[in-house]
Amino acid sequence: QVHLIESGGGSVQDGSSLRLSCAASGGSISSHAMGWFRQAPGKEREFVAAIAWANLATYYPDSVKGRFTISKDDPNNMLYLQMNNLKPEDTAIYYCAARQDENLSRRANDYAYWGQGTQVTVSS
Repeated sequence: QVHLIESGGGSVQDGSSLRLSCAASGGSISSHAMGWFRQAPGKEREFVAAIAWANLATYYPDSVKGRFTISKDDPNNMLYLQMNNLKPEDTAIYYCAARQDENLSRRANDYAYWGQGTQVTVSS
């Protein structure tokens, strides 16, 4: 059982940067594909980024490509999301998630473990 705890959210201005962190416990993330999702009020959970275990391949939707970067620090069991040039439409609760295998996926149902989320608010 992997437990995930996100941190690093906050309220920032349009064009700012934030780095979200996700600390894993209860098991190593070194053999898990990991992802970030977000959910805005009244909207469905949206895929933000994913990283594969073996080759560290990454996957982003067009909405964040070039602005967000996902990375993982296996020895320290940490996952990160660097978010640059934030926009008001990035406002949401951001969730860290882990799969039970090493494969990239943008589908929330493919992820077995979830954190409690961290709020990101971007004002114009």
